[in-house]
Amino acid sequence: MKVEIWSDVMCPFCYIGKRKFELALEKFPHRDKVEITWKSFQLNPDMVTDPAKNTTQYLAEVKGWSLQQAADANNYVTDIAKKVGLTYNLDKAVVANSFDAHRLSHLAKKYNKQDALEERLFLAYFTEGKNTADHTVLCEIGVEIGLEEPEIMTMLAGSEYAAEVNKDILEAQMVGARGVPFFVFERKYAISGAQDPAAFEQVLNTVWEEIEKVKPVEIALTTDGESCGPEGCD
Repeated sequence: MKVEIWSDVMCPFCYIGKRKFELALEKFPHRDKVEITWKSFQLNPDMVTDPAKNTTQYLAEVKGWSLQQAADANNYVTDIAKKVGLTYNLDKAVVANSFDAHRLSHLAKKYNKQDALEERLFLAYFTEGKNTADHTVLCEIGVEIGLEEPEIMTMLAGSEYAAEVNKDILEAQMVGARGVPFFVFERKYAISGAQDPAAFEQVLNTVWEEIEKVKPVEIALTTDGESCGPEGCD
């Protein structure tokens, strides 16, 4: 079973959604037959990386909120993350453009290390407060999950995988992804947002039954989960 996940490094619900999907996978009897591909999505393609600005300040500026309102929103997300075992330090998270991180994800895909990279990028961004646009940081993360430093640095110094990132972003529009996380199963069913594990379990089982029957099905989209879009997270 092929599962494609559109996601952005700076999306708090994407990390939460990853955990919830993994909880569903643990209960899925055919989990060893599930092939996961991470797809690029940028919530703010024009974002200028600013290590001096944290996500609370960024959210206040983008939404027109006070710093307290932004902090309250971040605390709300932090509490949700805690329920699935994640530690968010959003007051330390660096506002960073995610394009190069997505390029690194495509390099990791070449070596079947994409899921490990995505996990490490989320941890670096949301927990460790690292600048995930900084090439040195990206190189360290890549080496940590088993990629070769020379290849990483050569890739980052050029434009390799830029076309693949842009293709994923365009493809998101084609499959109906207006926000992230967005999960597509066998190009038949889609789940939008960080929904409860039970929702993922249901789709996994339904799609597997269809695969067993070799019967075509129509795409069914659920859009009740929490997600992030260009206008913000909700």
